[in-house]
Amino acid sequence: MQELDDRKTKILNAIIRNYLDTGEPVGSRTISKYSDLNLSSATIRNEMSDLEELGYILQPHTSAGRIPSDKGYRFYVDNLMKEKNQQVAEIKEFMIEHTERMEQVLQQMAKVLAQNTNYTAMITAPSYHRNKVKFLQLSQVDKEQLLAVIVTEGNLVKNKMIPTREALDNETLLKLNILLNTSLNGLSAEQINLGTIARLKEQAGIHSNIVSDVLDALAGAFEEEEDLEVYTSGTTNILKYPELSDAGKASELLNAFEEKKQLVTLVNEALASEEQTEIQVYIGDESPIQNMKDCSLVTATYQLGEGMTGTIGIIGPKRMDYENVMDNLKTLKSQLDTVFHKNKDK
Repeated sequence: MQELDDRKTKILNAIIRNYLDTGEPVGSRTISKYSDLNLSSATIRNEMSDLEELGYILQPHTSAGRIPSDKGYRFYVDNLMKEKNQQVAEIKEFMIEHTERMEQVLQQMAKVLAQNTNYTAMITAPSYHRNKVKFLQLSQVDKEQLLAVIVTEGNLVKNKMIPTREALDNETLLKLNILLNTSLNGLSAEQINLGTIARLKEQAGIHSNIVSDVLDALAGAFEEEEDLEVYTSGTTNILKYPELSDAGKASELLNAFEEKKQLVTLVNEALASEEQTEIQVYIGDESPIQNMKDCSLVTATYQLGEGMTGTIGIIGPKRMDYENVMDNLKTLKSQLDTVFHKNKDK
């Protein structure tokens, strides 16, 4: 993207900020009132013409003012992210400290995020299907069943029942537990290869069938495709913006929020990003969701320990208040990290 000189950058920022506030095309006389510019209307008109030729702004109607293009929004957002250092006030601490379940935390945070931004907010539960083994425990339930408890590095637990031909004594169970934990702890699904499996079975001897069942249970725990929980709030906020409120657009957007399948596409896009710890901004046609090409989507990935990630997102018009949105996302990322470490230390 072509670099702009300081004057053009200031004028472009003034146009965008004005348009964010009013939703109306911005003229040169409006821009000339900005005290820090000290430019005549004629100079501003010339600069605006250059910005239009460069594709940063466009004129929706003859003799009307200018509005930002997607390229203009992109320039504004990229510069905002580079210069952003100020943090807004954090969400009140008691909201987190007095909430015991992650589901309640996420639902409450989505609600607050929607209220703070006046847009639509979404937060996903953490994803853990690519985690590593932290601990395995086999316990005898009765003569015909073992309970396999599988703990991942994200401290998530999966329980699986394993059939047995006969009850195992405590010494045998202890040896199997030591064998499984010594061989598998710290490994991901991809790292448990055929060589590892063959060695485990050989060392288990007559109990190799139990090892096979444990490995199958472990594979199931890694590969289990659970519905991704997506918590949304403020879906009707979209209708407050005229450019998104006509019947066709509004219906498509509300259906996307209702079904949530398309939101999973957005989540997967964010999680697949090489810069998933950073804030991602999708403007207009950059959106991975077809029904949201008239919107801007701002996402951030939060981390709840190794292998545990989730996505926070804000969906609004292209003239959204990017600065406020980014501040809120940064605050929320920080709060989620704080919640995790507080729970971990208890």
